[in-house]
Amino acid sequence: MIPKLHYISQGATPKEHLENIQKACSAGAELVQLCLENISEKKYFKLAKEAREITSYFQTRLIIYNDYKIARAVKADGVHLETADTASMKARIHLYTWQIIGGTANTIQDCKTLINTQVDYITLGPFRAIDTEGKVNTTLGLKGYTAIVEALNTKTPIIGRGSITTKDISEILNTGISGVAVADEITQNFDIVKKFNQLLSASSTEEKRHTF
Repeated sequence: MIPKLHYISQGATPKEHLENIQKACSAGAELVQLCLENISEKKYFKLAKEAREITSYFQTRLIIYNDYKIARAVKADGVHLETADTASMKARIHLYTWQIIGGTANTIQDCKTLINTQVDYITLGPFRAIDTEGKVNTTLGLKGYTAIVEALNTKTPIIGRGSITTKDISEILNTGISGVAVADEITQNFDIVKKFNQLLSASSTEEKRHTF
């Protein structure tokens, strides 16, 4: 089962990413993603090993961003791939059978491509406008989420992402989205992890209560 809250690591330096992962784990995050870019493979491997030690201590799941070889090497819980293409099929061959694969999507077609390659979860966004360093993605909002989730009608968990706050949780989950991936809101205040978990769990309880 894919946790409903994903913390995407942030930091001005790689060391800060690790410090923030530890804070998120300590605050109760069930899954964290080590999200580093523009870094050598050797350094990424070293940092991923340290992240694995931190998350193992807290029994938190660790996802490695965009590098399935490192995810396998450090025995992370899985990998998150940015591109919605054959990369996930290639990764599946190299990973352990118990490791999971996530992918990023912005459109229905992105989602279908990922579902066809049998990813374990999809991060769909942005929910609202975010700085994507020159990349232009359609802001989906509640209407976009509803339309895509209804069109897909899939059991693959869809995780919302893109400047999501605790105030958005109830409405986002009502669209059929399974959970949320959060960076800024948690990095600014790790105590808010507890509130995210409570809101997401309340939704799970509500679902069970109305399932007959």
